[in-house]
Amino acid sequence: MPIIDSQIHAYEANTSARPWNTIPNWPPHVTGDEMVQAMDTVGVDGAIFVSAFSLYRFDASYAVEVQKKHPNKFALVKPVDTTNPNVGETVDEWKKQPGAVGIRVMLTHGPEFSPDNPGMSTAMRAAEKNDLPVNMLCWGEIDKGVAMVDRYPNTRFVIDHIGILQPRTPPVPDVPWADLEKVIALASRKNVVIKISGACTLSKEGAPNFSDIWDPLARIFDAWGMDRCLWGTDWTRAHAVVSYEDGVKPFVETDRLSASDREMLMGGATSKTYGWAPS
Repeated sequence: MPIIDSQIHAYEANTSARPWNTIPNWPPHVTGDEMVQAMDTVGVDGAIFVSAFSLYRFDASYAVEVQKKHPNKFALVKPVDTTNPNVGETVDEWKKQPGAVGIRVMLTHGPEFSPDNPGMSTAMRAAEKNDLPVNMLCWGEIDKGVAMVDRYPNTRFVIDHIGILQPRTPPVPDVPWADLEKVIALASRKNVVIKISGACTLSKEGAPNFSDIWDPLARIFDAWGMDRCLWGTDWTRAHAVVSYEDGVKPFVETDRLSASDREMLMGGATSKTYGWAPS
C-alpha cells in the first residue's frame, strides 16, 4: 500500500497574477515541485492537495496546475463558497475536473458559513449527487461539525485536523486535546471519517518522537477504527511547528502501531475515502 498524506498545501510566491488573500507566517513559496521533493525525501508516495484557503480562498487554479503536472502524485480538494447562489453548479463542475476527489467547507470563518446557511444545503446535495466527500474544517467549532454530520446523513464527511484546534506557531496550547471527548463521541456517526492531520503540532514534548500524542491518538483509533482514520501532515500550514519529516517519521517509526494499522492509517483509509491512489 502506498503512503498517502491526506492533507498538504502547496503554493507559489505571492504575485499580482495570483495574489494571496492573506500573508501568513509561511515560507515565501512551497511549490508543487518542492512539495514532491519533500515527499520523495521521506518516502511519501502521494497526497491529497487541499487548495490553500488562507491564500487563495475559493480559487483552486494553482492546485489544478500542479496536479496536471504531477497527476500521479496529487488528487485535489477545493474549498467551495456556500454563500454563492451558484455553489451547486460549482460542485458539479468540480466533479469533472481531472484529479478532483472532494470539496471543502470552512465552518470556522464566520456565521455566513454556518450549517444553517441555505447555500450549505445546496452544496451538500451537490456533493452527495456527485459522490464527493466533504472535507470540513471545524476545529474550535466541533459542535458545528456534529450538526453538519447529523443534518446531512447521506453526505460523506471528512473531519479536518482531528477536529481539534492546532497552533500555527509555538507554543502548544495548555490543554492541546481539549475537544477530545467530543471527537470521540462523533465517531458513532457512520457518515464521517477523520483526518489525523497535524497531530504532531499538539505535542508538548516535540521532536523527534512526539511521544505524548500517542495516548490520545490511541483513544481516537479505538473509537473510530483504523479504516476511518486518515493520517496527514497538514504541511505547509504547520511548518513553524514541525518540519515535513517531523510529520511523517513518528508514524513510520512508532511501535504504537502494528504493521497493518500503519498501512491503513498512512494510505489505506485515505485511498478508500477518496477512491484514489498514486501510481
